Amino acid sequence: MPRTDRACILRRCLLILPLLLPLLLGACDSGPAPNADFPPLSYDYLGKLRLSVATIDMDNEFAKQGGGDPDVAALAPVQPADALMRMAQDRLLVSGTSGHAVFVIEDASLIRAPGGFAGTLVVRLDVSTSDGIKSGFAEARVSRTYSAPDTSDAGTKAALYDLVKLMMSDMNVEFEYQVRHKLRDYLQLNEGTAPAPPPVQTQDLNTGAPVPGTDAPPPMTLTPPPPPPAQPAD
Repeated sequence: MPRTDRACILRRCLLILPLLLPLLLGACDSGPAPNADFPPLSYDYLGKLRLSVATIDMDNEFAKQGGGDPDVAALAPVQPADALMRMAQDRLLVSGTSGHAVFVIEDASLIRAPGGFAGTLVVRLDVSTSDGIKSGFAEARVSRTYSAPDTSDAGTKAALYDLVKLMMSDMNVEFEYQVRHKLRDYLQLNEGTAPAPPPVQTQDLNTGAPVPGTDAPPPMTLTPPPPPPAQPAD
């Protein structure tokens, strides 16, 4: 091929290359984009549970036991055990100088059920003294079923995400109730809260008579009725 022809072809390639470059870059960047439909679950907007202990640990006993063959938690965009851990991290605070607490995940299972899925969450909060003697505990348990007619991969992920979100909403309520009921001696009031003031009394403790206000009307004086007229003598 003559040299002039090769030079002409080279110039044409250089002119076409800028037009092909965006297409080539787009083909290379074909990885999955972050899915905005399943944002992480967090609970830092909820009230804090301040425990009179020095340390708090986490223990996922359910992971040690294994979920079993029917468990489909791995398919969920947010796995229930991770959501439970996040709840404990967001809501439990250390507010003491001694003692120890352990947040235990006993169950965080998702299984297939007729027409959809079913889930169960069970957690326990153990409190021990500085000597390691267990002094109290609270356990919370919730379960739900969720209908999922769409059996595609996208439908399965959406259904499991919604199921975990609903169960965690239930768990936050149940967990706080159980902790306040079973471990109330280990809880401290949140900052900025104070007991409600007693009702205002309007009773004079010395006389027992009501104390009139500054704008109270003067006491009313009752005038006795006049006597009946005398009857004429017969």
